[in-house]
Amino acid sequence: MPSKPANIKKNLHPLNKHNSGYDFDFLVTKHTLLAKFLINDQQSTRIDFENYDAVVALNTALLKAYYRIDHWQIPTGYLCPAIPGRVDYIHYLAQLLDTEFNHARQSGCTKTLQHAGLEVLDIGTGASCIYPILGQRCYQWRFTASDIDPVSVTCAKELVAVNRGLSKKISIVLQKNTGCFFKGVIQNEHRFTLSLCNPPFHASLEKALSGNSRKRANLAKSNGLAKPLENKTALNFGGQQAELFCSGGELTFITKMMLESVEYKNQVLFFSCLVSKSAHLKTLQSCLSKLNADYVKVIKMSQGQKISHFIAWSFLDATQRAAWFKL
Repeated sequence: MPSKPANIKKNLHPLNKHNSGYDFDFLVTKHTLLAKFLINDQQSTRIDFENYDAVVALNTALLKAYYRIDHWQIPTGYLCPAIPGRVDYIHYLAQLLDTEFNHARQSGCTKTLQHAGLEVLDIGTGASCIYPILGQRCYQWRFTASDIDPVSVTCAKELVAVNRGLSKKISIVLQKNTGCFFKGVIQNEHRFTLSLCNPPFHASLEKALSGNSRKRANLAKSNGLAKPLENKTALNFGGQQAELFCSGGELTFITKMMLESVEYKNQVLFFSCLVSKSAHLKTLQSCLSKLNADYVKVIKMSQGQKISHFIAWSFLDATQRAAWFKL
């Protein structure tokens, strides 16, 4: 009898393949190593999300099962992204494009947006290269992906090289200037329909550890434990400094990105960035207003009890956006 899906994420995007939880019997057939990390009880099969190796095994199985990724490996200790939440960002970005395309097209026009081949920029792709992988497999987008960490860039390039169909669709670039987001990555000939970013959320290592401690406590509670197990790694999903924290935290990071984005307003249709703390949204919207952004939209995403947002903006007016879509 198939195992009952556990760890169900409710309220994901309707197109998210992980709305019904994880079918572990099926996933083990795709990646047998996952079996050693499964926890079985009378009601369900689940996984220990406090265990970094277990999360890596789950990701590997999901990527093999649903996204045609045969080889996926990241350096030990590097951020291991949760696939359902990451692909939710991709689906909501695609929905934003579809919606704005429909708004821009002329009355009575029957054209639909062709996603295949759209150029997308990923700022801070990480060793996992997760957004380019998911965006390419789900929508056939073409990606330029950057990172300031040479190890992440090397690993991402290897992932692209060893998985069929990615080498001509995803380009990985080392951002040599750690104080810049777009400069040195966007070239004169580039025109990106989207840019996306999952920023470091914390202002310090201490705050990153504190946040992870709360996450582990919640995981322990959901697994029926009084407290997190002491022998587990401090950062169960891993993460290097640039992946977890930066001076000033996400508010400073995103504000700097917005300021720099003005210089590339004619080369990117929609900029976007995840925002972890909803309290930051008003400040970020105010910043974009002062920068004379023509379009600003906040998208809410729900993943179980967790609520997150991303903010999208454009400096092009409605006529220019329609012209971008060649309407």
